[in-house]
Amino acid sequence: MSKKRRKLLPFNPSEDPERRLEQMRSLATALTASGTEFSNELTYRPSMALRSANQPALEKGGMQVLTKEDVETLNLCKRMINRGEWPPLMVVFDPEEGFTVEADRFIRDLTIITEYVGDVDYLKNRENDDGDSMMTLLHAANPSQSLVICPDKRGNVARFINGINNHTQEGKKKQNLKCVRYDVNGECRVLLIANRDISKGERLYYDYNGYEHEYPTEHFV
Repeated sequence: MSKKRRKLLPFNPSEDPERRLEQMRSLATALTASGTEFSNELTYRPSMALRSANQPALEKGGMQVLTKEDVETLNLCKRMINRGEWPPLMVVFDPEEGFTVEADRFIRDLTIITEYVGDVDYLKNRENDDGDSMMTLLHAANPSQSLVICPDKRGNVARFINGINNHTQEGKKKQNLKCVRYDVNGECRVLLIANRDISKGERLYYDYNGYEHEYPTEHFV
């Protein structure tokens, strides 16, 4: 018998509007400190990649398609954010790790935490960048068509969620999110999704190398 596919869940905002404001303030502080403008969508700048370059069909080995039901869940998350109902996350500064993100209430396994957003550029334009928060968007069979998300100028809470050191057992144990690339209505998108139940106060971590194993994480705390 085939294993039943598990549906993605929308995040569950904090009920208290004051608490939601605190969460938003914590993100605003981190964005201001890092010189980043808030954006909750992928952005396409004239000097970078065009939106038409974002084609899941170019993905080496193919890209999984987000189901219609899960697309509706993702859209619900976007609508909630637009009306001020944010994911229950607090951005906290840590002297060793810099800005980090903590769950501000219990989060269930398979909950959509956030979409990874920023400026979309060709990987070939960023090969000498030392930005540690670039994310693969499209791993094309032809490397000149590969795309990355660069949240250094524009981004959301995703850029402050820490990667784990996937070279140690201790690092792997910290992981409570997975980073998944989907074909969403004919465009590549990157979602951060809870890969287990997460307790209030728990710091969020995902494995930067969940896909290509190209990003050097030996130096992460």
